[in-house]
Amino acid sequence: MADVLILMGSDSDLDYMEASVEELKKAGVTFAIHVASAHRTPERVAQLVLRAEETGTGVVIAGAGGAAALAGVVAAHTILPVIGVPLPTLGLGGADALLATVQMPRGIPVATVGMGNSANAGLLAIQILALANERLKEYMTQYRIAMKEKVLAKDKKIQLRFNT
Repeated sequence: MADVLILMGSDSDLDYMEASVEELKKAGVTFAIHVASAHRTPERVAQLVLRAEETGTGVVIAGAGGAAALAGVVAAHTILPVIGVPLPTLGLGGADALLATVQMPRGIPVATVGMGNSANAGLLAIQILALANERLKEYMTQYRIAMKEKVLAKDKKIQLRFNT
């Protein structure tokens, strides 16, 4: 069983989707990752999603560019939380993927992160899982504290440079 299922429409999406893998790894969250296209292998998408639901997976991350139907197709097959990652494309720069991911019909929600920002998809998946996992809740609390400390350290550096 994997805590998170990561799907991408093509292997060319891996450069973008690896950031979610890294965030999950750092948090000790198990995951499975597959290439499965909403248009070219719709049966495989459905099979992977249904298997994930049956085996106790908690969240699905779906990254795709272009028509970006993957997240919506995934959401149509499960009640698991689905996080869509719209990916930049050559033709329209990713605007098509962004709109396709955020414009889901009522009743089939897909959470959407910023264009190509699968790191945030990984972090959102961790936050969702943290609702029922104290270790992950503490992990995310410490993550936020570390972010805050980095910003304050940068501010201190700037203050020392310009306000002496």
